[in-house]
Amino acid sequence: MKAVVFHEHGDLDRLVYQQVPKPDIGPHDVLVKVKACALNHLDIWTRIGMPGVSVPMPHILGCDVSGEIEEVGKRTHGIKKGERVVLAPGISCGTCPWCRSGWDSLCTEYKILGFQVNGGYAEYVKAPERNVIRVSNRYPLEEWAACPLVFLTAYHMLVTRAELKKGETVLIHAAGSGVGSAAIQVAKAFGARIATTVGSEGKAKSAKKLGAEFVINYRKTDFVGAVREWTRGEGVQVVLEHIGAETFLKSLAALAKKGRLVTCGVTSGPTAQIDLRFLFVRQFTIRGCYMGGRSELEAVMKLLRKGILKPVVDSTFPLSKAREAQQHMLDRKNFGKILLIP
Repeated sequence: MKAVVFHEHGDLDRLVYQQVPKPDIGPHDVLVKVKACALNHLDIWTRIGMPGVSVPMPHILGCDVSGEIEEVGKRTHGIKKGERVVLAPGISCGTCPWCRSGWDSLCTEYKILGFQVNGGYAEYVKAPERNVIRVSNRYPLEEWAACPLVFLTAYHMLVTRAELKKGETVLIHAAGSGVGSAAIQVAKAFGARIATTVGSEGKAKSAKKLGAEFVINYRKTDFVGAVREWTRGEGVQVVLEHIGAETFLKSLAALAKKGRLVTCGVTSGPTAQIDLRFLFVRQFTIRGCYMGGRSELEAVMKLLRKGILKPVVDSTFPLSKAREAQQHMLDRKNFGKILLIP
């Protein structure tokens, strides 16, 4: 099969489109013929290399996969060749106390497709049968690839961790990102009032179409002052933070008293210094978020099947143009997800 692989960490030129062996599946696995694979920033960090994290080499990226079942293992149950599916990106044991309680991402065996195991930048990908989720015809099969990771992350952050309530105000950074465009929709579905940041006027219009009430062009306006003006000096109850060092302290400053900040990413860097007096006097809550559980993903999929949430696709690239697709993301040109098509 054809796949995009890298043999060592480094720049975009490490990505090579080449022939590789088709994966061999085990008795509890499935083989999926990939229809589309969506890009995530995790792909870029994995390619560059993260301290303390090892990946199998040569490595195939790609967390978000949609496709059709090509083969099933001998001990799988009820899965048939040709079924339209997406793959849950988180792989866990399914039996430990963390998995049984819905906190799959804290399982000691937890891995992410395309990160610690080979993923969907390929014509075929294998996965455990418990990671298979059937999809409806509401959206084209390619567009379903734009859904699993970002909607799961947004749901876990806003609903599970921040406990967002109807009528509350929330600031969502980077509306054009995968997580940002998903989070706006999740917040809207739960009745929140939404402020968001963008880097261009074109993205501002798209953010409002998704449900943002107040949009701030961070290149022109300080988002802290704008948020405080929008909330009449109070600040927002919740901030969804996934930028990191560049925005973290300002995100705290945008919070109302007793506000909650949820964080899942460090696109601009991992280190931030906090004045602890500011934290405890205003009685903030900071909660870390990492992916989400299978039950949360099932809840998200129900909302997608009903059309309450919708995939947001920016652009598609052929699999052979994976370098160009990643560069498009690095240039922050996208609003929504970028898809690779084998």
